[in-house]
Amino acid sequence: MITAYCVREGALTGVPVTPDSTLPPDTIWIDVLRPSEAEDDLVESALGIAIPTRDEMIEIEPSSRLRLENGAIYLTGSLVCHSEDERPTLSAVTFILARHRLVTLRYDEPKPFRLVTAELGRGCPADMTGERLLMELLDTIVDRAADIIERLSAHIEALSERIFDREARTDQNQRYRALLARIARLGDLASKVRESLVSMARIFTFLAAEGELKAMSKDQKTALKSLQRDATSLTDHVSYLGDKITFLLDATLGLVSIEQNNIIKIFAVLSVVLMPPTLIASIYGMNFEHMPELALTWGYPAALIAMLIAAIVPYWIFKWRRWL
Repeated sequence: MITAYCVREGALTGVPVTPDSTLPPDTIWIDVLRPSEAEDDLVESALGIAIPTRDEMIEIEPSSRLRLENGAIYLTGSLVCHSEDERPTLSAVTFILARHRLVTLRYDEPKPFRLVTAELGRGCPADMTGERLLMELLDTIVDRAADIIERLSAHIEALSERIFDREARTDQNQRYRALLARIARLGDLASKVRESLVSMARIFTFLAAEGELKAMSKDQKTALKSLQRDATSLTDHVSYLGDKITFLLDATLGLVSIEQNNIIKIFAVLSVVLMPPTLIASIYGMNFEHMPELALTWGYPAALIAMLIAAIVPYWIFKWRRWL
């Protein structure tokens, strides 16, 4: 699906484009979502550029993601999608600057795109260009990453309180399973946000270098430097959150080990407590002809009392030594 955005009546207006039609002459942004081969050909013929395939977009080497080709700048970054869902995803998005027009190629629907189209749809400068649109998108992407990190930080704090809550009355097995599942989801989201920020930081560095060659405006250079600082700061912060998630994981596994040790300790104590009575019962269960206690009236009660004392004494010793 192709949507051509133009500035009309002071607002950014999207016009659907089919492979059988042509792009409006005042188009400044061409948003390509899950394109077909015919849609790729339309954009390529209209702008004289090559549209990368999906396999080329997910390549990790910088030379494939960031390049200058035939006067067009190709920038590919990874954006976090569906961050509010249980399973967030990381999707590659390619930005192409050619002839003062911006082309975005994507196979998912990151929220920054909806935010930018909604904001500029309410009001857009008449002199808007592809370069300025790219800066708007990049700035919104960083802001969105910051929002995700803030929400992630709040979830980690709430999770920390749950882990160290000594008054929890729920079943411990279910509680620890829920905690581990929650830690895994937060860790996955943190790693995706960090990967996204790293890819965006590379874009900012590359674009700043190319901007020097293409004589970017002073405001755009300042904005790029600000975005670089923000990306670096957010990357450091999400790395700290990742370390905190690792600490919470270790703490949870430590609590699980303590619970397991308590269970094993109970079995060990029971074994020690029952060992002397078992020994006494074994002695009096032997089939010897001459056992004096067998002929006495008080023999059986005495054996029971001896077994009881033999069980109580080890238990008392364990309590006295504070092993229980």
